[in-house]
Amino acid sequence: MSDAANAPGAEAEGMTPRELRADVPALAEAAYFNFGAHGPSPAYVVEATSSFVADHEYGSATTDPYGRAFETYETVRERVAEFVGSEADEIALTESTTDGINRIAGAIDWEPGDVVVRTDLEHAAGILPWKRLEREGVDVRVLETENGRVDREEYADAVPDARLVCFSAITWTHGTRLPVADLVEIADDAGAFTLVDAVQSPGQVPMDVSAWGADAVAAAGHKWVLGPWGAGFLYVDRDAATDLAPRAVGYRSVTDPNAPEIEYEAGAKRFEVGTTTPAAHVGLVEALDAIDAVGLDAIERRIAALTDRLKDGVPADRLLSPREFESGLVTIDVDDPEATVERLAERDVVVRSLPYPDAIRASVHAVSAEAEIDRLVDALAEEW
Repeated sequence: MSDAANAPGAEAEGMTPRELRADVPALAEAAYFNFGAHGPSPAYVVEATSSFVADHEYGSATTDPYGRAFETYETVRERVAEFVGSEADEIALTESTTDGINRIAGAIDWEPGDVVVRTDLEHAAGILPWKRLEREGVDVRVLETENGRVDREEYADAVPDARLVCFSAITWTHGTRLPVADLVEIADDAGAFTLVDAVQSPGQVPMDVSAWGADAVAAAGHKWVLGPWGAGFLYVDRDAATDLAPRAVGYRSVTDPNAPEIEYEAGAKRFEVGTTTPAAHVGLVEALDAIDAVGLDAIERRIAALTDRLKDGVPADRLLSPREFESGLVTIDVDDPEATVERLAERDVVVRSLPYPDAIRASVHAVSAEAEIDRLVDALAEEW
């Protein structure tokens, strides 16, 4: 795609987490534990992104810029599909998880009285689109949870009349892993469309959207994958896509933009609209290559070891995430989360506060270091 695609880090076999970290300039600045919000990119990811823009613009007088872009969309779509376990025609390129969820919300012919079920663990991406639909008479049912867990019996009782069910694969509030395939199966039996927010999954745990069985999965690469902002993607099961008619429609959505009637593209491409730069998604491909070079199994083992180290330094009554490893998201109870975030930032230790629960969250990646974990534990000691 660009000269940056040949960067040693992006294609190295058997890259270690330490080598991946060395490729990320921002990580030299602080002990960074906010990957659940934003993962700083390796240099070659940024170079690939910017190089595509330069090549696309500087060569546009002699090379068809639309043809170049469309070829790149296809290449990216194939690479994302390989990474998440789907077919290329089941992947749409989006800007973000929020963008993907909204595209699904806008593609269903809602009627007053239709029911949407979501959990109380959702990010704003999985809340606001449904809140908007309440204006059209859609009933949004919020499933209450405890300690980041979904009670399956209560869930089963909530979904029988649902038109759509939305939940997260890994909760941003507690770092818990929800039993995606089981929850999808229960919703399927009820005849509901299933939409999974999986943004906390790619880059830190293996994922296989086909095995999950959901109708749609929205995610992005700017967190644990260490890709650039703007590189979202949406999986839509090809059979489920046939019943969806996106309200946002453009020449990339349809088979023939000049036809008298709209005929949507088959599969997920109907969710793509018009002229957008593939640059961020070119960077995403570089980031996916780097993650695969390290290996998701190795990444997961490394995150598990580092989160164990962190949890060992947190009193049991202050740890709001599971003691046993589930993800790199570790939520910790402190008396004043905002003040704690500011105090740690003064020591060049970066965490974030959460609106729910009222706590701080440390996101531990495989590129984190043991010494940084110890800095965080030491900095938190005065909280106890």
